[in-house]
Amino acid sequence: MKIITLFIDGLPCQVPADISVAAALAISGNPVTRRSVHDRPRAPFCGMGVCQECRVTVNGRRVLACQTECQPEMKIERSCHAHTAL
Repeated sequence: MKIITLFIDGLPCQVPADISVAAALAISGNPVTRRSVHDRPRAPFCGMGVCQECRVTVNGRRVLACQTECQPEMKIERSCHAHTAL
């Protein structure tokens, strides 16, 4: 299995190649992608891009984490208040 390094909120994280960004967030120990308007932690829900709960910024572009494949050196940023664990 090939391992790649990417950066989640500026911190290096090693994950298997060919997994989704949502899976990489789960592997990192904190699947939270953003906070709701009521300040509740949100994480991927449907896993197929319908619910939009997994929106993150990857290399400066907003994407759905469940639909985006990890690439080496990728920079993943959650919304500003998503850093607390569930």
